[in-house]
Amino acid sequence: MGYKHIEVKPTSGFTGAEISGVNLAKDVQDEVVAEIRKALLKWKVVFFRNQNIDHAAQIAFTARFGEVTYAHPHEDEPIDGFSQILPIDRSRFERRNGIQRSSYESRWHTDVTAVVNPPAGSILRAVNVPSFGGDTQWTNLVAAYEGLSEPLRKLADGLKAEHRFNARLRIPSNSKYAQRIAANPQVSIHPVVRVHPETGEKALFVNPGFTSHILDVSPQESELLLELFFKQITKPAYTTRFRWNNGDIAFWDNRATSHLAPQDLDHIEVERVLYRTTITGDIPVGPDGFKSQIVEGEPLTSDLPTVLKQKSEKVLAEPALN
Repeated sequence: MGYKHIEVKPTSGFTGAEISGVNLAKDVQDEVVAEIRKALLKWKVVFFRNQNIDHAAQIAFTARFGEVTYAHPHEDEPIDGFSQILPIDRSRFERRNGIQRSSYESRWHTDVTAVVNPPAGSILRAVNVPSFGGDTQWTNLVAAYEGLSEPLRKLADGLKAEHRFNARLRIPSNSKYAQRIAANPQVSIHPVVRVHPETGEKALFVNPGFTSHILDVSPQESELLLELFFKQITKPAYTTRFRWNNGDIAFWDNRATSHLAPQDLDHIEVERVLYRTTITGDIPVGPDGFKSQIVEGEPLTSDLPTVLKQKSEKVLAEPALN
């Protein structure tokens, strides 16, 4: 796969590539955008080093690939003037949610699969990362699917699974994070295998962070199948690991990857600040034609979620206290 305007260097055999020869602080030409998309579809996640851009430039770059979504279904304190930006800030998360961890989801996950149209892509920009530790890992869900035996692929092709926030995890109900989820529940049914809308590839579309159970099988069968699929998507062979420096950017195809937040910082007092934008996604479709369905919540778009809009309107309507 030749490239005329960028250089593409793979970081592993299945997943990830570093792109050089482009300055994202400048106006990126259409031909360059097309080649970045080409590399993204091939390698599932691409990395840009030493790109010192601000919030506005990140949003503008994201918009070259589709509509930029609102920051997150549960982001009720968006950055002033940049509601599309989600801060990945360890200290901020702990302060807002009463939970000591560095991210919304610390397990292997595909972004926001609790909604019926998970983001098509995510872009993460490092601003203040520690000098050691804090790496992020990605895995290739297409390679994971293709690595299954044929009988298991056929079985997976016809399965459906529920995705929700706080799946398979017991967060204290009195925590701010649990209360925020309860106030704006998001639950969807997705095919266990989704057909990529651009490449036609099949991807194993389950993840430990959001998939609660498989439908139409017994609880025991669901657990055993999910254990098998989770082990498959997290096999080291399908993964790549990225060492962050300030100014680095990662851009991943959320339809074909899962990723893992850092696992080595909980015992270390360090700051870690990155900023994420996401691209509005389509509704997943399985090999049998099944389209994802909403159980609770609403699609993720550029608009402020209805629950947060109502909350904001209520605050504005309340009389000021003297």
